[in-house]
Amino acid sequence: MARHFLREELDPFSLVADELSPVANRLQAMVVAEVPKLASAAEYFFKLGTWYWSLNAVMGNKLAVLSGDFLLSQACVALAALKDTEVVSLIATVVENLVMGETMQMNTSSEQRCSMEYYMQKTYYKTASLISNGYKAIALLAVQTAEVVMLAFEYGKNPGLAFQLIDDVLDFTGTSASLGKGSLTDIRHGIVTAPILYAMEEFPQLHTVVYQGFDNPENIHIALEYLGKSHGIHRTRELAMKHANLAVVAINSLPESNDDHVMKSRRALVELKE
Repeated sequence: MARHFLREELDPFSLVADELSPVANRLQAMVVAEVPKLASAAEYFFKLGTWYWSLNAVMGNKLAVLSGDFLLSQACVALAALKDTEVVSLIATVVENLVMGETMQMNTSSEQRCSMEYYMQKTYYKTASLISNGYKAIALLAVQTAEVVMLAFEYGKNPGLAFQLIDDVLDFTGTSASLGKGSLTDIRHGIVTAPILYAMEEFPQLHTVVYQGFDNPENIHIALEYLGKSHGIHRTRELAMKHANLAVVAINSLPESNDDHVMKSRRALVELKE
């Protein structure tokens, strides 16, 4: 007989809250005990779900970087303790990709700034690699089949790409209060994202503006005018939804299970795309 669940809203994070809370508390206590000067950062950072501004905006770049470095060092210690060379290699690849993504964003030619392929590769490195390889590592540690391992990777990659695409939309449509950072941050830093790239397909004359850069506020104004007349925002949202749907395909391709907890967890992951 098929099993049916009540259609309550499922938050995948709430399903693991009992496991995550002690981990967060231990990490916060460790930071405070070992590096007392980072205590204020730890208190802010580990108030999961209750803060809106990024740590660097609240406490400055130096403290934010030092806090991240400390947490990364502790993660490396925990990673080494797993004694799984494939998982260690995966997470090392994530760190490498993060650096590559930031480097791609900082050092781009005019042609690269106008390339959707370049943008998507950078987006994978900056955002999706962490999630996709993280899920893959979990599947490996759970001793799953090669097929499940790759499905886990695909599930992580596609929401990672979708997340960044929506974040790039919100940079144009959101407010500073809702974003935790200033709006129009990317374009003011000369970063060209999917909405502008799609607008350039509809209005080729926008290429000239992108080539010139956005140091001149007038060029930002012109780019926003073209964006407003284009379908750039809509098409970016469509691309994000495409990747969200691919994530659902990956979840639905996993081997069938009759375990209630497994079924509930999978449904929560599917609903996460909303």
